[in-house]
Amino acid sequence: MLDYGKRTYIMGILNVTPDSFSDGGDFNSVDKALKHAKEMVEEGADMIDIGGESTRPGHTYVDSEEEIRRVVPVIKALKKEISLPMSIDTYKADVAEEALKLGVEMVNDVWGLRKDANMANVIAKYDAEVCIMHNQDGTEYDKDIMESIKDFLNESIKMALDAGVKKEKIVLDPGIGFGKTFEQNLEVLRRLGELRDLGYPILLGTSRKSVIGNVLHLEPKDRVEGTVATTVLGIRDGVDIVRVHDVTENLRAAKMADAIYR
Repeated sequence: MLDYGKRTYIMGILNVTPDSFSDGGDFNSVDKALKHAKEMVEEGADMIDIGGESTRPGHTYVDSEEEIRRVVPVIKALKKEISLPMSIDTYKADVAEEALKLGVEMVNDVWGLRKDANMANVIAKYDAEVCIMHNQDGTEYDKDIMESIKDFLNESIKMALDAGVKKEKIVLDPGIGFGKTFEQNLEVLRRLGELRDLGYPILLGTSRKSVIGNVLHLEPKDRVEGTVATTVLGIRDGVDIVRVHDVTENLRAAKMADAIYR
């Protein structure tokens, strides 16, 4: 889908939820979602990531039926008017399948194929791309955190390959903000380059997250500069995709960082 290695790609976030940590309720109608997606396209996004359930700490669980009800009309509207690749941000196989049926190209699974035993099979069935993210319950690690993350990702990669997902369709995400303390998030960001050892493209999702808020003491929508800093440092360490709310600012930073590092 994307030609990794030549430049950094910008994944624009489209949350069609009432309770996401940063923009919950802002785009939870088809018209608002379509308008925002078009704005991100104009700003230079390379792909759109659509989510129907918040994954912030303390979020309210949404069943598959409700998640499908939220995302399907939005996907249909976007597919009629936007030509960019799209991903579905879900860990539920039936939600992923409904999105893939409509032509969505990637599944962005925040539980790394672990929450739904059928997820890898669905992705393989539609010959889709997958972003496998590291996640866990709690923040305890029985060994070095980067080794733990790599072990988790390697196990999920094997699950994907065994199900028939093509190697070239796998992207990895270290899971900033998931199963990690503030200090652990900083350590993972500091050591991002170690993930290149796994041999897959890397997606970084730090946009407006609490690790930035804890440093800058700012509300989510005021964390743009902090996000941009992580984008630039991520590109230095080999990140291929950044998943962001603020497309314009991160795209400009990525172009500059690409000019230096690539």
